[in-house]
Amino acid sequence: MNVNEQLIFEFQETPQWSRNLAVFDLETTGLDLREARIVTACAVEIDQDGRISGPNQEWLADPGIEIPEAASNVHGITTEIARANGRAAKEVISELLETLRGFFSRGLPVVAFNAPYDFTILHYEALRHGLEPIQEPMPVIDPMVLDKYVDTYRSGKRTLEVASRIYGVKLEDAHNATADAVAAGRVAQAIARKYSEKLPDDVVVLHNSQIEWSANQDASYEKFRRGSSPDFTIQRGWPLKL
Repeated sequence: MNVNEQLIFEFQETPQWSRNLAVFDLETTGLDLREARIVTACAVEIDQDGRISGPNQEWLADPGIEIPEAASNVHGITTEIARANGRAAKEVISELLETLRGFFSRGLPVVAFNAPYDFTILHYEALRHGLEPIQEPMPVIDPMVLDKYVDTYRSGKRTLEVASRIYGVKLEDAHNATADAVAAGRVAQAIARKYSEKLPDDVVVLHNSQIEWSANQDASYEKFRRGSSPDFTIQRGWPLKL
């Protein structure tokens, strides 16, 4: 098999859903899914090589509340920066919802690493500002769920930084919304290439499979934690935790 034939073979064997994706990431004021406010966001298309192929859309919002120092230390946006340069939160959230709905209406899979974090915060932000949330985001691809499914027994953390290193993806500006979003998309594509035989080719089947895989992963983690904390309970739900 020559080089061109090999490339054609690999392309044909790569799941169809991995060849054109949208990617989505939020940086926020905190970790509480109901109360966290959006500070920065990215939602953009990437091509089969993981390159940005659509308008590079990144938003900076004034969340309307103080940004805790702990959050600013992660993503670099202080309250002063957000107030001086950010747009009204309602405008940002409205545009973000419209952008994501546009992806979904085209059947374009949206990649989000730890999807319930981003989609749930966006859901409650929409309600907070009197906007219609995306009730059933679909199809969604969550590289964290995929990674736990295809490489279940690997020890260590399952962060985007770790996954990027494991799958050979460069992440040079972690916790920048665009950098994280694009890296998540590239990790999803790398998993698709490496584990194509373990993953459905149909994106709707993949979406529904992740609901089951996520539930199993949550149950396993809950069982593990209850070994030392008998009352520990994890909130279920994928790609939304409502």
